[in-house]
Amino acid sequence: QVQLVESGGGLVQAGGSLRLDCAASGSITSINVMGWYRQAPGKQRELVAAITSGGSTNYAFSVKGRFTISRDNAKNTVYLQMNSLKPEDTAVYYCNAFLIEFGDYRNYWGQGTQVTVSS
Repeated sequence: QVQLVESGGGLVQAGGSLRLDCAASGSITSINVMGWYRQAPGKQRELVAAITSGGSTNYAFSVKGRFTISRDNAKNTVYLQMNSLKPEDTAVYYCNAFLIEFGDYRNYWGQGTQVTVSS
């Protein structure tokens, strides 16, 4: 079984910064893609940023230039540095990992961490 443990959420004023961490543990052969999604109240979950094992990244248009995703493959950990935060970034942020476990591709989610940006 694989677990994704997130940390780093909290309350910050607009214009501030936060960093989210997500560590994967368990019977992992390799992690193809790690990413962050978010879900605001009354809205669908959306992709924020994703990164492949080779370092290729993809960002939502709304966070480009403000957020940076990175990963440490040796630690099976992904980070999301969030700068210039806006009230509209307020949401529950979920870590996601698409990985190989016991020879099968599987998709895992973290429990979510709240990010609140005050105006």
